[in-house]
Amino acid sequence: MRILVVEDNHELAAWLGKALKQANYAVDIAHDGEDAGHLLRVAEYAVVILDLSLPKIDGMTLLKRLRQDGNKVPVIILTANASLDGRVAGLDGGADDYLAKPFEIAELEARIRALVRRGHDRATPQIAIGDLLFDGGTRQFTLAGETLILTPREHAVLEHLVLKVGTTVAKATLSESVFGFDDAADASAIEIYVHRVRKKLEGSSVQIATLRGLGYMLRHAG
Repeated sequence: MRILVVEDNHELAAWLGKALKQANYAVDIAHDGEDAGHLLRVAEYAVVILDLSLPKIDGMTLLKRLRQDGNKVPVIILTANASLDGRVAGLDGGADDYLAKPFEIAELEARIRALVRRGHDRATPQIAIGDLLFDGGTRQFTLAGETLILTPREHAVLEHLVLKVGTTVAKATLSESVFGFDDAADASAIEIYVHRVRKKLEGSSVQIATLRGLGYMLRHAG
């Protein structure tokens, strides 16, 4: 799952990027509204974390342009302005959530998970496919009742496929959700991680099917 952090404070942006990567997200960082606008035009994100006080193009202007262009990506505003008027202005401008600085990373992660569930129309955080269970509240996988141990990239692959269960995910789309712009990955890298996840699902009632020329689909093996 890929997240865009838009924050002009380089130290805070680096801290956020590191924390979110440790939580198995792919992360891109922009330090001004102009760069963020470019990234949002060329890549698809699960969530945008947006500071309002940005150089070149301020966060509120960027948000309004995003919505005017029809981009519905969930946006969490981060700002030092915790006033009621500030929160109302952000939400009326098209934001989905609002978090005042300073904040705890655990709360930000919980808000990200809630927005992702909402975006996939999941009333419950749990998704079951055969004997594979994904808990959207903790973002943990269990297989036949046992915790499924995955590397961050493997986790990203399986999470994206679970959230799109029963539908075909193009290889390019899956790759974009797993790798950020700063990640070194060639065209075949996603195939390696899909293969590794398949190995860990062997013997279970769920499989990753390859639809030649189309992409991948997670489905019940039976």
